[in-house]
Amino acid sequence: MKTEFVDVNATRKNVRVEIPSEIVSAEIDRIARDYSRKARVPGFRPGKTPPRVIKQRFKDQILHDVAHDLIPRAVDDALREKGLEAVDTPDVRDVNIEDGQPLTFTASFDTVPPFDPGDLSTIAIRPASRAITDDAVGLSLQRLRERGARFEPVEGRGVDHGDTVVLDLERRDKAAAPDVHKDVSIELGAKANPPGFDEQLLGLEVGATKSFEIPYPQDYPIGELAGTEVSYTVTVKGLKRRVLPELDDEFAKDMGEFDTLDALTARVREDLEHEAKHAAEREDRAELMKQLAARLPFDVPSSMIEREVDRRLEDFARRLIDQNVDPRQAGIDWNAFRESQREVAREAVGAALVLDEIARREPLEVTDDEVQREVERYAERSGRTPAAVRAALEKEGSLSRVYAGLRREKTIDFVLTRATIARDA
Repeated sequence: MKTEFVDVNATRKNVRVEIPSEIVSAEIDRIARDYSRKARVPGFRPGKTPPRVIKQRFKDQILHDVAHDLIPRAVDDALREKGLEAVDTPDVRDVNIEDGQPLTFTASFDTVPPFDPGDLSTIAIRPASRAITDDAVGLSLQRLRERGARFEPVEGRGVDHGDTVVLDLERRDKAAAPDVHKDVSIELGAKANPPGFDEQLLGLEVGATKSFEIPYPQDYPIGELAGTEVSYTVTVKGLKRRVLPELDDEFAKDMGEFDTLDALTARVREDLEHEAKHAAEREDRAELMKQLAARLPFDVPSSMIEREVDRRLEDFARRLIDQNVDPRQAGIDWNAFRESQREVAREAVGAALVLDEIARREPLEVTDDEVQREVERYAERSGRTPAAVRAALEKEGSLSRVYAGLRREKTIDFVLTRATIARDA
């Protein structure tokens, strides 16, 4: 077999392959014999059709099968002989095949060449802040108060700022029939209220009816309302005022296993510190991955970017399905979403390639026991047995992804031990 490799760029390569005519003819004869055993040809008994007739009658199908069998093997042999590994299935073109002639074709593929990841000690990470301020604790306690708020009826006055108004509402615009709602609760000051709507309600007392018009500005975020004028008729049926509980020991007891406000405050701070720790770790990791991606001395192969974008879209669609949202009915511009993921996919793949090269050079490996423990963690989260999870991963060919993920996590830990961690004095 003759091969000729051409470097398109640092990662993209073409290989022109010529398979000798005698190998092609032998494969044609083999497949023709197989057709002869199975084919039914008028005038001949099953299995007795001469090979010459079979080759003439099924020429296109036989040549297709020959190419389908020989080309993948030839590509694998050519790459193995050259010591190359394609990151995706090679693209095959310019196939020429005829009986008695060599089979020729060109295969294009992406590969990742060895490279130097550089001195890891020059990676500088300034850990993100994990500090929790008293203001942050106070804000969380305030949110707890708001969740525990109760509504008390208001009597003897009209609508005021901060009130919740119970009313019947009729909404009408020129292009549609009236839209009527009964016993609607509207909190004055809510961000969702139409512009100028709250001001029209101020001072109205229970039993009052009022009609008014609201002009929506041209830049209103809901496109169908932007630049329109809508008529409203409201009848006030009740007023309520939200009352927040006092921030004291009794409030703490209502929140659960707390005897005092100090105990509740301590738990809030502990929870915030836990969240801040994980948020900081994610931020530190993102900065590390960004710096690693910048060390890749060549462009990320496009096939790997597309595969990562596909993975991100599939993951996002799966999360929608888990929330009982049909991705096809979610109102998402998937083409725009795909483009928005391209740059982050490029950085993620670049960082992964650098991590893989570091792991190869050190070398860093993952044991079977570590893979099994990860499978057991998957099983615990999904409520299935480890054996069932492992069988599913093996069936999908995904066990290698578990291994690669664990090796990259191990490599990240290794890099962090070599990186320069800048801490505030």
